[in-house]
Amino acid sequence: MMNQLAELLTKAFHQNASDIHLTVGSVPIFRIDGRLVPYKSNVIQPEDTKEMARSIVSDKLWERLEQEREIDLSHGIAGVSRFRVNIFYQRNNLSLAIRVIPIAIPSLEELELPEVLKKIAARPHGLVLVTGPTGSGKSTSLAAMIDYMNQHLNLHIITLEDPIEYLHKHQQSVIDQREIGFDTTSFQKGLRACLRQDPDVILVGEMRDLETISTAITAAETGHLVLGTLHTQDAASTMDRIIDVFPAAQKDQIRILLANVLEAIVSQRLFRNAAQPGRVAATEILISNAAIKNLIRNEKMHQIPNVLQTSREQGMHTMEMDIRQKVKTGIISRQDAEPYLSKIE
Repeated sequence: MMNQLAELLTKAFHQNASDIHLTVGSVPIFRIDGRLVPYKSNVIQPEDTKEMARSIVSDKLWERLEQEREIDLSHGIAGVSRFRVNIFYQRNNLSLAIRVIPIAIPSLEELELPEVLKKIAARPHGLVLVTGPTGSGKSTSLAAMIDYMNQHLNLHIITLEDPIEYLHKHQQSVIDQREIGFDTTSFQKGLRACLRQDPDVILVGEMRDLETISTAITAAETGHLVLGTLHTQDAASTMDRIIDVFPAAQKDQIRILLANVLEAIVSQRLFRNAAQPGRVAATEILISNAAIKNLIRNEKMHQIPNVLQTSREQGMHTMEMDIRQKVKTGIISRQDAEPYLSKIE
């Protein structure tokens, strides 16, 4: 069964799939350029997914899967690629959702991300957030930013990931990559420990809860550059999400802290590239300045889009501005863009 899984993953990689879905009662499904494409194969049976999962899961992890009913892990095939695997129960059968992780870390230029991300990556301290829905390329953008630091800056970088996706090699910087569940038990514990490990940069794979967010803000406040992700749609909703995590009595204090430590928010969403095979990210960029800080302190998040629209010279723009520009240049089709715009010009 290991050979069958390896064959499926290898074929998915060569067909430029971003994800593979293995579910009982269906043929294997590949996600290619954002679309679900059936793979010509037999319908998957309950014993198939169980044997595939068992072939890549250790005894210890298998016990955890049976207790918690879902696990994350990374898996590699020599000479092909690495994969992020989520195994979960549905209707009392196992399913596998697998993300293809390229061996080579793409550069910011290859991802066609805004040049201002290099300036953001070079900030000495503060909080930088990369946000967007699941599957919007957040991990890849962060990996590209870390790789840029690694090539150009002399830093100690610690990453907390669940699981580790891109593998970084030491270049100008030293990078320690810690995997949740193996190298540390949780984001919260790993983040607290980071503060005693002499980091310059801390990457938090996912800021899920009050303690993780609180510790990340503290780390940014004490002179570290903290990079993190949230599943939010835009800059304004990102700040609302952070503040809403805290008890009512702390919200005013957190607004002041967030205004002080926030450096940038990069929100993104992937679209099919209308000009060539593959996908392209549309982005919203917020760079913290006096106007942004004032809006955060005074609880006027709804006015943030106005600042983004009028601050293009500082590298800022809204998601809609970027999508419109990419429609105009033919990178994104009008049909794909339409649900995300108030009006197509």
